[in-house]
Amino acid sequence: MSEPVQRRRFHVLGIIIRVLSALAILGFAVWGAMALFYQAPGPAAVKILLAALWAILSLVALYAYVRWHSRIAALLYPLMIAALLFWWNAIPASNNRDWADEVAHIVAGVVNGPEVTLANVRNFDWLSPTDYTVRWENRTYDLDKLASVDLLLSYWSSPAIAHTLVSFGFEDGQFVTFSVEIRKERTESFSEIGGFFKEFEMSVIAADERDIVRVRTNIRKEDVYLYRLNIPKPARRSLFLSYVDTANGLNETPQYYNTITANCTTIVFAMINHIVSGALPLDYRLIFSGYLPSYIISVNGFIPGFTLEQLQSGGAISARAQAADKAPDFSRRIREGVPGIAPLPQP
Repeated sequence: MSEPVQRRRFHVLGIIIRVLSALAILGFAVWGAMALFYQAPGPAAVKILLAALWAILSLVALYAYVRWHSRIAALLYPLMIAALLFWWNAIPASNNRDWADEVAHIVAGVVNGPEVTLANVRNFDWLSPTDYTVRWENRTYDLDKLASVDLLLSYWSSPAIAHTLVSFGFEDGQFVTFSVEIRKERTESFSEIGGFFKEFEMSVIAADERDIVRVRTNIRKEDVYLYRLNIPKPARRSLFLSYVDTANGLNETPQYYNTITANCTTIVFAMINHIVSGALPLDYRLIFSGYLPSYIISVNGFIPGFTLEQLQSGGAISARAQAADKAPDFSRRIREGVPGIAPLPQP
C-alpha cells in the first residue's frame, strides 16, 4: 500500500472517530442534564442549576475537542462521564415512600401446593379519580381450577400506546387481574420522560376487575379491549406464578420502572418468553404496545378462527363495562360477545 493512500485512510479514520466522539459528547450532554434534572438532590432550582452546569461543561468540552483537538478535553470528559455514571448507578430504589393510595401495596403471594394466597389484592370502589373507598384484601386461588388468561389493553391518548393488563379466570367465576405499574408517590403523576430517569419505582398490582378495569372504562373513560389468549393450562399456571415471583421479588428488592426496558408490556413479554424458552421474537410492537394485538396474532397467541378486526371489534368492552358498572357479574358482562369466550357461569 502506498504511503499517500495509507495517509488518506488514517485521515478518514480520524474524521470518523472525531465525529463519533462529538456525537457521544452531545448525547451525554443531553442525558446527563436530564439525569441531574430528575435525580439531583435538593429543590428544583438546584436541580436546574446542576443540569445547566453539566450541559455548559459538556458544550465547552465539545468545543475544545472539535475546535482545538484538545487532549485535555478528550481525557477529562470521560472522567466526568464516569463520575456521573457512578453517581447514577448508586441511586437506590425504595419501597419506603409516601405512595399514592392505589399503589400503596405491592401484591405478595404464598404458594401452598395448587393454592396461592395473595395478600393486598386491590378492590377499591371508585367514584371519581380522586374519590374512592380503599380496600386491600387477602384472596386464595386454586391453580388447578385456572381456566383462562385474558389480555386487556387500555388506551388513553395515542393508538400506539396502551397499558397492558393480564386477567386470570377460574372455573368458579373468579377473576384476578395483574398490572405492572409505576409506583408513584402521592404528589407525582405519570411522565414518559421521567420513566427513563428513575422517576418511579415499579410495582405489581393484583386487583378485582371491578376495580382495575372499571376505573379505566367508567371513571377515566379510557378505551379498553379484552382478548382471550391461547395459552395451554401448564403455561397459564407458570405465568400466574411468574407474576407472584416478580411481585415477591419487588417486595424484597425494589426496582425502578423504565419507559422502554421495564414497563407494563416488556415485563410480561419477558415472563412469557421465559415460559416458552425464548421462542418469541423481539418486535417494535412490544414497545408501541397499542399495536400489540397484531404482534400476538402473528405468533398465534389468540384463540384461532378470528381475524384481527373481529377480535378488536368484539373485544371493545368499554360500553359494556359502563353498562355493567358495579354489578356483581361485571366480569361476565364485559366478556359478552368477546371472540373465543364461551358463556361464563353465573356468580
